[in-house]
Amino acid sequence: MAEFKISYDKAMVNEGSWNIDRNDLGGETMNGIARNFFPDWNGWQYIDVVKKDGVPDFSVMSAEKKLALEIEVQNFYRNEFWKRIQGDRIPYQDVADELFDSAVNTGVGTAVEFLQNALNVLNRNGKLYADIDVDGRMGGNTLNALKYYENRAGEQKELLKFMNIFQGYYYATESKETFMRGLSKRVSI
Repeated sequence: MAEFKISYDKAMVNEGSWNIDRNDLGGETMNGIARNFFPDWNGWQYIDVVKKDGVPDFSVMSAEKKLALEIEVQNFYRNEFWKRIQGDRIPYQDVADELFDSAVNTGVGTAVEFLQNALNVLNRNGKLYADIDVDGRMGGNTLNALKYYENRAGEQKELLKFMNIFQGYYYATESKETFMRGLSKRVSI
């Protein structure tokens, strides 16, 4: 089964650290956690204490507080994304990594739809497994369809390719041009 920490570490490569971008609706972000969308996140208390002129100075933060902040970040991602995609029940780390990263960036429902659409495209008109309702919920039918890919590394790669195709199309049609170069790094075909 897939492991949270592996998926988390890969996703964090794209999330950076603290940032504020006037073009980003999320406003201030810490490791991709947007203050405008998650104003009650516990991590803000650690960041606000070390701000000078609106910018945090992490060099004055104690090692203990830095560790506490990292734990808050991990707990956020585990609760908001990993648990909702049922990451612990996904049998393939690469699929879990892709689904988790997509969920972090596009939302859980949209990311699960990428997976469900990819599964439907690859089921050989229902011969391998029945079509799945594309409802954005990670349920039993989606998890059962994934079982087909056990011991089929080549077909797992094909599944990942189609998940990325749906993700790339989403970015091309739904995202601001300002962010396209950064978003394209998340799509690997």
